[in-house]
Amino acid sequence: MRLRRTIVAGVAAAAGVAVAVATPAAAVQTTSVQTTSDEVQTTSATLPAHVFAPYFESYTTDNPATLSQQSGAKFLSMAFIQTATAGSCTVEWNGNISTPISPTTFGAAIKTIRATGGDVIPSFGGFAADDTSTEIADSCTSVPAIAAAYEQVINTYHVTRLDLDTEDKSLTNPAGVDRRNKAIKMVEDWAAAHHRTVQFTYTLPTTPTGLAPTGLAVLQNAVANHARVDIVNIMTFDYFDGLTHEMATDTQTAAAGLVGQLHMLYPHRTTERLWSMVGVTEMVGIDDFGAPETFTLADATTVQHWALAKHISFLSFWAIERDNGSCPGSKGQGACSGVAQTTWQFSHTFESFTRGHEHD
Repeated sequence: MRLRRTIVAGVAAAAGVAVAVATPAAAVQTTSVQTTSDEVQTTSATLPAHVFAPYFESYTTDNPATLSQQSGAKFLSMAFIQTATAGSCTVEWNGNISTPISPTTFGAAIKTIRATGGDVIPSFGGFAADDTSTEIADSCTSVPAIAAAYEQVINTYHVTRLDLDTEDKSLTNPAGVDRRNKAIKMVEDWAAAHHRTVQFTYTLPTTPTGLAPTGLAVLQNAVANHARVDIVNIMTFDYFDGLTHEMATDTQTAAAGLVGQLHMLYPHRTTERLWSMVGVTEMVGIDDFGAPETFTLADATTVQHWALAKHISFLSFWAIERDNGSCPGSKGQGACSGVAQTTWQFSHTFESFTRGHEHD
C-alpha cells in the first residue's frame, strides 16, 4: 500500500504450522494431516472463489488471529514480506531478521485462523519495500532465488495464493519487473509439476479510469513471460490528483477501465472471465491524500453490492487495524479510519462478499 510509514517489527506468535497438502482450486477441499511432535495439526483449504481479505499490518504487535476473530474477517492479507537490505535474496516479514519466514513467526495465528474456516494471503512488497529496493525482485538479481523465496513462503505456511504489491519505484524498474514475472512462471511450473495449487495476485495502483501505463506494463511483461496472473487487485485510493473524489464511483470506473485493459491483454477471454480477474482494495475512511479522498460507510455499501453484481474475485481494504473511528478527521492513520464509525463497521459491511467455490 502507499502508506508512508516507519516499519516496526511485528511481535510474532510462537508456534508451528502443520504440513498441509494443496488441493485443486475448483472445489472446496480440506486436508488434515498427522504431524510430528514439534508440529501443529491443522486444516487448510483453498480460497473461496470470491473472498474478502483485508490487509493486516504485520509490523505491529497485533495478533492477526485476534483481529480476525474480533472483526469477523476470516481471511486476511498479511503485509508485508521483503528483504532486510537492498541486494539481499533472503526475505523476512517486514525485512526484519527477528521475524523470519518460519513456522515460529505467525504460525500459531495462522493455525487459529484456519481452525475457524479462514486463511491468509502473504503479501510481498508494499510501498516501503518498493521505495527502498527491498522488494524481493528489485533486491535480488537471481530469478531462481526469487522463485525460491516465493516457494519458501508457500511451503512454510502452506498457502495457495501470494500477493505481489508492486508500486512506486518497483513500477519503473524494468529489470525487476522482468525478474518478478520470470520467477512467477518458475513457481507456476514447479506447482504444476508437484500438483500444487498456487495463485498470484498483482496489487497495483490505479487511476479512476484504469491502470496507469506503468501498471499496465507490468501485466504486459507477465504475458510476454507466460506468467499466469490470476487476479489484478487495484488500489482505488491515494490518487493524489488534487481533485475531490466520489470513491465508490471511482472504484467502479477504475475496475471497468481495468477490464478493458485486460481485454487487450487476453483478447480470447470472455468479459465474464475478465471480471473474475478483478480485485479491489479500498482505504477505508480518509486516505493519505486527505478529506477529498474519503471512502465512507455509504461507499462501502455501494461497493459491496457492485462487487457482488460484477462477480469480481477479491475485495479488500487497508487495513484491518484502521477499522475504527477513534481519530475523526485525521488522514492516513495506521490505527484508525478518520471517519465516525463503530469498530469493525467496514469489515461487517464487506464480510458477506466471501462466498462459495462456485464456478463463474
